[in-house]
Amino acid sequence: MGVAEEMKKKYGEKLELKIYTTDSEEAKPYNFKSSTNVLFQKKPVPIEIATDSKKMDVFLSGKL
Repeated sequence: MGVAEEMKKKYGEKLELKIYTTDSEEAKPYNFKSSTNVLFQKKPVPIEIATDSKKMDVFLSGKL
């Protein structure tokens, strides 16, 4: 959650952050297989991007 919170702090109102457990109702339609999953505009973000603050910043800066 550190990277997610860091990106929320940086992008503020441009980024809506929601954190759910894999067994939550919101996560069920995605049928996640691992405990760490990140979606951007309802599409999966590769784990190697989502867990690296520099890569996630580059990813988001091109989308927001």
